Amino acid sequence: MQTPFVYQCRDCGKQFSRDEVTYLCPGCGQSYRPGIPLKGVLQAVFDYEYIRKKFKIKKPDWNLFSAVEPKYFPPYPLAPTPFFKALRLGFEFGLSDVWIKNDGLCPSGSLKDRASFLMAAEANRLDEHTIVTASTGNAASALAAVCASAAKQAIIFAPSTAPKAKLLQMILYGARLIPVKGTYDDAFRLSLEYTQTRKGLNRNTAYHPLTIEGKKTAGLEIFSQNGFRVPGKIVVPTGDGVIISGIYKAFYDLKMAGLTENMPQLICVQAESSDAIHRYITTGSYADAVKPATVADSISVTTPSNAHMARQAVLDTGGFSVTVTDEEILEGQKLLAHTTGIFAEPSCSATVAAIKKLSESGLIDSRQQVVLLITGHGLKDIDTPLKTVKIPDAVEPDLNALPATI
Repeated sequence: MQTPFVYQCRDCGKQFSRDEVTYLCPGCGQSYRPGIPLKGVLQAVFDYEYIRKKFKIKKPDWNLFSAVEPKYFPPYPLAPTPFFKALRLGFEFGLSDVWIKNDGLCPSGSLKDRASFLMAAEANRLDEHTIVTASTGNAASALAAVCASAAKQAIIFAPSTAPKAKLLQMILYGARLIPVKGTYDDAFRLSLEYTQTRKGLNRNTAYHPLTIEGKKTAGLEIFSQNGFRVPGKIVVPTGDGVIISGIYKAFYDLKMAGLTENMPQLICVQAESSDAIHRYITTGSYADAVKPATVADSISVTTPSNAHMARQAVLDTGGFSVTVTDEEILEGQKLLAHTTGIFAEPSCSATVAAIKKLSESGLIDSRQQVVLLITGHGLKDIDTPLKTVKIPDAVEPDLNALPATI
């Protein structure tokens, strides 16, 4: 039986039944125009008393927290990703309780599988064949992969500068790829125009409320894998603000359903040049990122679509934000690989750079549990680390040809 829920506008608070709306609040969303953060973003509000009665700790049914019935789920092998204690990494910073949630091991290589999975389920429910999105790469490759399993057509608008590995994924999965001569923000606008005038279900992050619901499953898994305990801090790489909003939504739902009394402190991490949400959190005043140019393409955005909800998520949990440079990101990528065996893409390697900076500043208690959210696999973008890593020259197939230092 489906858990009862309604959609509620985060701006005006008005509620709507499931099929009364598709994207934004009909009232507040009217003032939205491309080039500003989304207004009228909807969030699913469940019958938490119903969940409280039905949920059993000894035999948890996490589908009670789903806004789409399991019977519509696509045949895509999305399963809980690894969650483990990173002893060596924590030791580097004098921290005794650092954990990794590695969503780089989702089937397409990124956390974005979660939102795409739920969007494909919704397309099945609505009998919609086409799903459209704009992306710098991960959301699009995830959508393409899920659509391949569900016999759907993915139509993708992506900046032509996106990493080739991600563009290649989209094409191999059978998506219709439209490279855009411009930024992610240009692709976002174009994808909205496409679904408004032509066809398809739009998967753009936060524009469709199920993208937040999909990404919240990472938070539900952290809670479950952590022995039904809430971590002290969760460090989240942040671009458009939807992942951090999804993690917040997970623990909000858990709290409302009576499964916990606490919320984790959310730490927003942004690249130094793509810092719109960071400045919004620290100053209370919103302004676009001036010129986002960073090695962390997955969190590079001028106008973060879910800036308002992301800021609220951080402030409501007593969290804060931090920015890191490209040099710190690449250093964090190496350190993560050297100490954990995880090759992460630059965007989520920013979390390692962040805890280094925060531990040095005394903003992390050495004994508090800290979870780093790793959102994408490093093979998504090998061109960036190749700029700082030299592959050794080949040697003759003779032991005497080896350098004396080996």
